[in-house]
Amino acid sequence: MKPLSQLFAALACALTALPVLATDSTAAQDWSLSADGAYVLDARAGLAWPRCVEGMQWTGKTCTGKPLLLDRAEATTLATDRWKAEGVGWRLPRAAELQRLVDKSLSPPGLNPILFPAAPGQWHWSSTSNVSAPSVNPYTYGNIAQGRAGDGVRQAAMINGWAVNLSTGEARGDAARASKLPVRLVRPPPVGAGK
Repeated sequence: MKPLSQLFAALACALTALPVLATDSTAAQDWSLSADGAYVLDARAGLAWPRCVEGMQWTGKTCTGKPLLLDRAEATTLATDRWKAEGVGWRLPRAAELQRLVDKSLSPPGLNPILFPAAPGQWHWSSTSNVSAPSVNPYTYGNIAQGRAGDGVRQAAMINGWAVNLSTGEARGDAARASKLPVRLVRPPPVGAGK
């Protein structure tokens, strides 16, 4: 019986290094797993995504533990501290990068459970600051007379940040920066990974 279990273990390791199957043939070429299975590699974007959100641990088969919920400042600090500690360019992903993780071919849409097992499908912090803030000239007479100096836009940007719902792919710029949300950091691929 033991040789059969060793065969299955060897087969599982071999499959881990293969590109992940997807409904779109171009998408299948974009996504693969790292040799150790701990990262999802995005060949098109040149990024490596940990299979688990911060606070959860990869066991070799799935993610265990509870997601670490952080406000926007804590999430940014976590990425910076990790970069300094490991010497790898960890960062918060941009909203569009997080949206790319959502597999819309699934029913319902969400993160691919083979790539990201036990992933929380809720709002996650992004590094996107402001996608399109209207520019206001504070010195024009109409703006001064009506009290529109652009302060509202600047104030909103200071108290709100961008988050992405990983169940739907929706991105919003009105998430209160004090909100406690899961964090999925991203980094460049490990040396020797990828193509």
